[in-house]
Amino acid sequence: MTQAAISKPKRKAIQAPSRKQIHPNVMVLISLIAGLLFWQLISMIPSVGSILSNPWTIMKAFVTELASGRLGANIGASIFRVLCGFLLGLLVAIPVAFLMAWYRMLRGLIEPWIQFFRTVPPIALIPLVIVAEGVGEGAKILVIFVATFLVMVISIYQGVRNVDPTLIKAARVLGATDKDIFLEVVVPAAFPYILVGIRLGLASAWTTLVAAELTGASKGLGNMIMEAGLYFRMDIIILGIVVIGIIGFAMDKGVLYLERRLTGWQELRKS
Repeated sequence: MTQAAISKPKRKAIQAPSRKQIHPNVMVLISLIAGLLFWQLISMIPSVGSILSNPWTIMKAFVTELASGRLGANIGASIFRVLCGFLLGLLVAIPVAFLMAWYRMLRGLIEPWIQFFRTVPPIALIPLVIVAEGVGEGAKILVIFVATFLVMVISIYQGVRNVDPTLIKAARVLGATDKDIFLEVVVPAAFPYILVGIRLGLASAWTTLVAAELTGASKGLGNMIMEAGLYFRMDIIILGIVVIGIIGFAMDKGVLYLERRLTGWQELRKS
């Protein structure tokens, strides 16, 4: 009997059928359509429809407000306040977070106050801000600055504290100075946390916007929502909420795009 005759036939490996992946943009579109349909359905309920205007009514309000120029002016004013407060918060949060993480003495002096003010909602500061800054643009920017700074400084601080000590020790063994370690090891390792802090800071800026515009704004999306509430214009109220959500969502996606481009060296979990 030959070797070929006694050898067992080889079995073919059974491969599991590969699942066809749906493009993320398609999923976003499906989610959007499903959300609009659900919105339309619940707005048809009499007890709900008097409060929650349907999407078609909101679209008509959008066209009317945009044509009148009021919506564009309100959007421009709100974006200006959000970006100014956010950028000031970021410029202050980065050095403060790095100093807290790098020097124990400074951490002991600064961290208790940051943790204290984190528990205070920004809206509680409005009376003090009005007395100190009046009701101009500075008051609104200051409220947003405080909210975004407190969110970002904690996130960035945690990123610096979580840098792998092995990397720092290895750099010291190779003769790196404190400056080299800080610039070549700590900053790159903490950079993803800075981007996370930016995302959280932008979200905090938009959620604080309405409170900031309580300080006597004549323009802005928050002011538009509050004025509409006085006249029970539910379509304008919901329009303002939707516009804030869309702008905030677009900004968050922009930061995510930068994160993918600037931190491509990171290993990401594949879903």
